[in-house]
Amino acid sequence: MIQTVVKRDGRIVGYNEEKIVTAIRKAMLHTDKGEDMSLIRQITDHITFRGEAQMSVEAIQDMVEIELMKSSRKDVAKAYIAYRDQRRIARKAKTRDIFQEIINIKNNDITRENANMNADTPAGMMMKFASETTKPFVDDYLLSEDVLDAVRNNYLHIHDKDYYPTKSLTCVQHPLDNILHGGFSAGHGESRPAKRIETASVLACISMETAQNEMHGGQAIPAFDFYLAPFVRTSFIEEIKKLEDYNAKDYSHLYTKEVDDFVVRPLEGLTGEDRVLQHAMNKTVGRVHQAMEAFIHNMNTIHSRGGNQVVFSSINYGTDTSAEGRCVIREILKSTYEGVGNGETAIFPIQIWKKKRGVSYLPTDRNYDLYQLACKVTARRFFPNFLNLDASYNQTDEWRADDPKRYIHEVATMGCRTRVFENRFGPKTSIGRGNLSFSTINIVKLAIECMHIENQEQRIAAFFAKLDNILNIAAKQLHERYEFQKTAYAKQFPLLMRSLWIGAEKLKPNDTIASVINQGTLGIGFIGLAECLVALTGHHHGESQEAQELGLKIITYMRDRINEFSEKYQHNYSVLATPAEGLAGKFTKVDQKTFGKIPGITDRDYYTNSNHVPVYYHCSARHKAEVEAPYHNLTRGGHIFYVEIDGDATHNPEVIMRVVDMMDQLDMGYGSVNHNRNRCMDCGYEDATDGLEKCPHCGSTNIDKLQRITGYLVGTTDRWNHGKLAELHDRVVHGQ
Repeated sequence: MIQTVVKRDGRIVGYNEEKIVTAIRKAMLHTDKGEDMSLIRQITDHITFRGEAQMSVEAIQDMVEIELMKSSRKDVAKAYIAYRDQRRIARKAKTRDIFQEIINIKNNDITRENANMNADTPAGMMMKFASETTKPFVDDYLLSEDVLDAVRNNYLHIHDKDYYPTKSLTCVQHPLDNILHGGFSAGHGESRPAKRIETASVLACISMETAQNEMHGGQAIPAFDFYLAPFVRTSFIEEIKKLEDYNAKDYSHLYTKEVDDFVVRPLEGLTGEDRVLQHAMNKTVGRVHQAMEAFIHNMNTIHSRGGNQVVFSSINYGTDTSAEGRCVIREILKSTYEGVGNGETAIFPIQIWKKKRGVSYLPTDRNYDLYQLACKVTARRFFPNFLNLDASYNQTDEWRADDPKRYIHEVATMGCRTRVFENRFGPKTSIGRGNLSFSTINIVKLAIECMHIENQEQRIAAFFAKLDNILNIAAKQLHERYEFQKTAYAKQFPLLMRSLWIGAEKLKPNDTIASVINQGTLGIGFIGLAECLVALTGHHHGESQEAQELGLKIITYMRDRINEFSEKYQHNYSVLATPAEGLAGKFTKVDQKTFGKIPGITDRDYYTNSNHVPVYYHCSARHKAEVEAPYHNLTRGGHIFYVEIDGDATHNPEVIMRVVDMMDQLDMGYGSVNHNRNRCMDCGYEDATDGLEKCPHCGSTNIDKLQRITGYLVGTTDRWNHGKLAELHDRVVHGQ
């Protein structure tokens, strides 16, 4: 007697004979003689009691065909067989259609899921072919039934699901000193330790490029200035030695001479050792500048992931107050301001200025001049973004101003917002750690399903009940993925699990990574808080204090439950303000088919990113900041604040400083500024004209319109998906 059924997706479910009844009845209704319930029951009972204890769907359907062919209703057998063939063809057709769209480089949400990936190249096509065939495998064999139901019913999205079978982790903050001072091997050949700034720059690139091929998320350097500073000094010593040879004199006492700053100054009027010292400094600064130019150029040209995508890279800097560290900061900023190639704005690395009182924020701070330069660069080149180390949740008692390795206790940001700092299983640091995986909840759909409840108190209570259920499923799904990831061997990640991940130095090649990956985080994200609140209260949090209070209650509840999951599963769970790109339109598109276009909720082609005030809502930058600020402390898995400014920001770097001031005043963690920046690709002309189509200098229509898509830049909107293009069209300027 049949007890359980193995479905096509590999899941085992209880046997339900009514499914056989329904299938035969449908076949009978497509014949001239119609249905015969007596025969249906006879065949169903025969299969039920003659079948094995566990059977596959295909085996049961084969039995149905045989019984129908043995019966007097051969016409039903033919209809049933024809239906099975149609379903088989339909399943194959879906894959065929997706492949045809990739082959024909159709500009759609499949080929434009990630704007940083060129899916039109052969390597990009291969990545999409693999992606679109791997995702169904995950559904069929790696997800439990309740998780799969949540995904299929548009409640939950598993990010980077195509990488699930590889057991790869999302991202990591590189302890670059391990590479620079120890070298590394990530396959054939080894890299020697760096001795000069040029080599250090190249190794920083290689470290991120190599790790990118082992992970599905971004790569970051948490203290770019601190890590590269020693190589400014070694390069300086090289320049001193050259002068020793040239002048046949011993200047070894200058090797370690303390200087206030490494800056270029004229040699006129200098004599003796003063001239030697300044000459060596000038040469050193020139070399640092070239090394920073090379670093930026490499990060925009070195491809990973089969050659179709530049490394999704980030660097954090700003708090090294040594002369050498300041030189690194100054020259990376100058190189960024100048641009790459023929003056284009660099897309990568995402640059993040670490703002801290007593170091780099107030006029009396040592690095205040560099902070001013950073604001000037941002006003032209969008980067750096600004990370507020003074936010209450970004501080730690371990940080000391006189500690040469204080960067270990500074939070660093990854990519467009990912934050890793708190740690239940080791040191509170960002270094050598990253996100393991994350999934996002569609809180809008949960709210829509409660809209029919007239009593608002009961409506909100029903919403929280639904939210709690999906939170449990999301936490379970991430735990199950973690259990799968931890079975990987260290040798599968030759760089990550040898030189980068915290604790990995203890692993042997054939050890699993189970003992170290719990240092990472698991993120539960959300999208569409604004639309969720409209469904529950009639207004979003930007226009209603009542909605704002409910919004904070919702995300606080998520934070509290996720803390409980951390205890239950013994993981570093955190709430993530999801950086929705492909997801921005995916959730919405499905919900529109289910619920239609509901004003203020599903009537646009995207849901608002995480906890942001909707991009189309007219308000001041201050109001937007006040609304969004409280969510940063709740979303410690990652968050970002941004404002849209009008006009040419290059003439007004002070506006950037005012945004950072707001972040400081409102305890915000991470922020950036969006503005218009057009560049003629033929003559290099730049301006900030909104909607510029023709270059006023040479008449060319080959205009590069730089835009920030989530937290990173994209030089062309041709690679944006439909939802993000719709959001871009709706963005409004935030007045001061």
